[in-house]
Amino acid sequence: MTYVQGIGTAGNCLEGTTMKTTIIYHSYSGITRGIAEEIQKACGGDLVEVTLKQNYSSISAYTLGCYRAMKEEADPIDPETIDVSASDLLVIGTPVWAFKATPAVNAAISALRGSEGKKAIIFATCGGSAKDTLPIMEKALAAKQVTVAGQFVLTKKEIAEGSKVSTLIDAVRALQG
Repeated sequence: MTYVQGIGTAGNCLEGTTMKTTIIYHSYSGITRGIAEEIQKACGGDLVEVTLKQNYSSISAYTLGCYRAMKEEADPIDPETIDVSASDLLVIGTPVWAFKATPAVNAAISALRGSEGKKAIIFATCGGSAKDTLPIMEKALAAKQVTVAGQFVLTKKEIAEGSKVSTLIDAVRALQG
């Protein structure tokens, strides 16, 4: 595999990159946001943070939020629609709640417009196990005619070590070609 070296001090302008990348994520505690920002810094692209129209409290996130995640439900989000028609590659990240994607990420996938024929890399951040998270996201993306080209689970320990984050970034770069 050949990786394109970044140029410039920020490392976000990649020589020879022709694929437009959109990085879509929801972050409750800031961990998933940090990974999304690292990807953008290393690979470029547009960042789309999906936020809830009505935030969960710390108690309701672990009760109602996890319950809704277990049922694979979606919550109202901003932005309401996410037009990716000008993008070639999607990177979608979620925290894991009850071994599933958050209701905000479920809504984000439903909100995709112009996604037909796109490729995606999906990732989940978690304390230990993502269990069904990525297969469920892959199925939802397939319904939007998006092909998942890479899947990554990043535990707290792996995030702290950094090597798996680097592997995720390398996968994005490889697809940007």
